[in-house]
Amino acid sequence: MERTPWQELPPAARRAVEACTGTVEGAESADKGVMSHLACTLRTASGRVFVKGTRADDTSAWVYRTEARVTERALLAPRLLWQAEAGGWLLVGYEYIPGRHPDLAPGSADLGPLVDALGVMSAADWPEEVGKKPLPVRWGSLIPDGRAHLLDGRALVHTDMSPLNMLATANGIRLVDWALACPGPDWADTAFTVPRLIHAGHTAEQAEALARRVPAYRDASPAAVSAFVSALHAVWESRERADPLPHRAALIAAAAAWAQYRALTVV
Repeated sequence: MERTPWQELPPAARRAVEACTGTVEGAESADKGVMSHLACTLRTASGRVFVKGTRADDTSAWVYRTEARVTERALLAPRLLWQAEAGGWLLVGYEYIPGRHPDLAPGSADLGPLVDALGVMSAADWPEEVGKKPLPVRWGSLIPDGRAHLLDGRALVHTDMSPLNMLATANGIRLVDWALACPGPDWADTAFTVPRLIHAGHTAEQAEALARRVPAYRDASPAAVSAFVSALHAVWESRERADPLPHRAALIAAAAAWAQYRALTVV
């Protein structure tokens, strides 16, 4: 997506932001991980703030408004600080979280904090005032016949558990970019993490063992998890056919390895 630098925003939009932050002393655009027309870290006299946004008349503007409402309720998310609309732009300010993307490889010191974070995230309820399609509706016919009900749930699910959306900090792992969040089972984010672990070098058995350290996943119905695995594999294959991207083949292979493991080990 074409990125607009802070300096190229209309003056009215910049003034509206500075009314919330104070004078902006510098700005660095994000180079990855955020699909926004504007995504940058602002340096101000009172500290740093992360800002994302789009033109107010863009068809995706509702996504930013909805993400802001979801982020207010999401556990381990950056704090929502303010929203501003001026100069034809919608801009949202979030807490700046210093950190690095975690290492999900076997033996990494980040795996324990990741398990802890997944346990915390599983306890968040979906904000019912926010209307979004639940996970089984989002995936629709890609869920095996007769098994969509197994993916019902009203937990707040991030759904995009890429390490690029995680920040390892001194106080544990935090999650950013909640635009794709939706209602779903409380174990779903742990399940979304399993193929990421496989992609990082774990066997399917090792990834499942880590996932089972999260109580919500450990208590999930095996049939429900297997339905999830089958559907996720189909979803990622469908996306690759519609919009091929370099990173997708390895993730599809990880999902396939997970599906094969469960087919051989889960009755």
